[in-house]
Amino acid sequence: MRATLWALLISLAVAPSALAQSASSDATAAPDAASTSGSTGAASAAEPAWRHAGALTGDPRYPADFKHFDYVNPEAPKGGRVRLADPGGYDTFNPILQRGNPAPGISLIYDPLMTPSMDEQNISASYGLIADRMRYPDDFAWVEYHIDTNAKWHDGTPITAEDVAWTLTAEKEADPNRAFYYKDVVKAEVVDDGVVRFTFARPGNRELPYIVGQLQPLPKAWWTGTAADGSQRSITQGTLEPPLGSGPYKIARFEPGRFIEYDRVDDYWAKDLPSQVGTNNFDTIRYDVYRDQTILVEAFKGGRFDWRTENSAKNWATAYESDALKRGDIIKEEFPIRSQGVMQAFVMNLRLPKFQDERIRRALNLMYDFESQKRTIFYDQYERISSYFMGTELASTGLPEGKELEILEEVKDLVPASVFTEPYTNPVGGTPEKVRANALEAVKLFREAGYEIRDGRMVNVETGQPFVIDFVDNSPASERYVLPYANSLKRIGINLNFRVVDSTQYVEKVRTRDFEMSTLAWGQSSSPGNEQAYFWGSEAADQPQSQNYAGIKDPGIDALIEKVILAKDREELVAATHALDRVLLAHNYVVPLFYSPNQRTARWNIFGRPDDIPPYGSGFPTIWWYDSEKAATVEGRS
Repeated sequence: MRATLWALLISLAVAPSALAQSASSDATAAPDAASTSGSTGAASAAEPAWRHAGALTGDPRYPADFKHFDYVNPEAPKGGRVRLADPGGYDTFNPILQRGNPAPGISLIYDPLMTPSMDEQNISASYGLIADRMRYPDDFAWVEYHIDTNAKWHDGTPITAEDVAWTLTAEKEADPNRAFYYKDVVKAEVVDDGVVRFTFARPGNRELPYIVGQLQPLPKAWWTGTAADGSQRSITQGTLEPPLGSGPYKIARFEPGRFIEYDRVDDYWAKDLPSQVGTNNFDTIRYDVYRDQTILVEAFKGGRFDWRTENSAKNWATAYESDALKRGDIIKEEFPIRSQGVMQAFVMNLRLPKFQDERIRRALNLMYDFESQKRTIFYDQYERISSYFMGTELASTGLPEGKELEILEEVKDLVPASVFTEPYTNPVGGTPEKVRANALEAVKLFREAGYEIRDGRMVNVETGQPFVIDFVDNSPASERYVLPYANSLKRIGINLNFRVVDSTQYVEKVRTRDFEMSTLAWGQSSSPGNEQAYFWGSEAADQPQSQNYAGIKDPGIDALIEKVILAKDREELVAATHALDRVLLAHNYVVPLFYSPNQRTARWNIFGRPDDIPPYGSGFPTIWWYDSEKAATVEGRS
């Protein structure tokens, strides 16, 4: 289950494409539907109880009468402006289309049905926003949300259950990604005044009530109406007409390709709700477009924008040295990432015959010398990724035992035998002796797969066709770790051709699977669920815009995804995820890269923040605020 539906912010080792930053991708046991914990009314024998909040593991932390989240400053001052940078540009305000580039920050103008807190280990805990309560039966066959009677669009008209039901249907029709993600939500309908019911394809999927709770309703009347020029609006088309929203901000000023500014909505309908107190404190949030990473960093140091999350080890180590940093006007700070995992890798397109032999894929991993890169270009800041859920308790280790072993035994005929006898390990380089040994093993595996070295080139024995890899990326900065890999491969007769294309072309290549190898990433939460089918499932491999970038099709993995989705409690979820991780690793689908367990940030010293930052991230900019007294003492900020 994703912490938000379409983006989970993760700290990656490099600046990947917008696709690679998608992340996910949050399922564990839901509280018993008959429980009165968090209920706003007693349940009859036939009807489940209404709840102000819900959680997939146990009960939500905050009771029905809570005043605000503990980590906010309820007296935080409102005002000021925060300036951020956008590296990609935008060409539409339509928030759901996968084609085109939606404006950065566009989700600021919309509220979801339910909203998460930031200080619960159970990050799936959700509290009322547009919906003031929810309920579902013991078998999780459906969920109902009651729309807050005070919920309003920015023009003052009510948000209705019909808006909610229409949004789900419209999103499934407009976007193949959402259609796949919501495929088990078979119907959305208004069943009572202010109540919308989502009916599911089957019972037992504990995550689905919370997945639909992340839905950001859109105004049906606006999207099906006509624009000021008389043209018909359509949710299936891009637009640069500022849409009607419901959230704490609205689009105020913009120039495509240059900037967009959002102003805080003074009469925001939800500003006094407990889940919103102490949040959304800036009067204006501005995004400026910088298409060059070097210029972007220099612009930050020159005071042109105020906050940056740094994904480059080199930049973090060297790029911020300045008088402003020495004075304390610029602050570098790391925030631990405790609830999110990641797999970042050289991803091979398995749809191509040359990558379908597992021995080839393992050989390509053997040729990646992470240890030398860590020492020479990464400033010892990264660790090698060894799990599809790296950084969480969901990462498999050692040999399977207990519940995990039981799960694997149930699919024994569908998974590699090695998962029962051999823990997954990455090759280890870092010394000439180890690098040479890895290269010899790689050549051996290529030979077993039908290749040999002729005249210094690795060729197919039968066809004489050289083994060549076309590597595509959208960031010149990737050269720092890709070109050493290319040099390593050249030692065994393989040419890797590295090409940088613009972001729009790159996104299209990945979406249409027109690539051989690239750096891509999958974000993971601590409560995986339905999104795993979107990442690794056989059906998703044929979906042009899914995040099954590699094209994985494997019945054993499909079976284990089902066990993750249908896990009955946290213990079973963890065990099933360990099993899924173990089998994904055993197939050597990718060459795992590197990650940092911390979010690295640089900011101008103009902000205030609560005394107790949430343990699962910085909370910026949602719970921070502009500090005019600090700003008055800062030098060098334009």
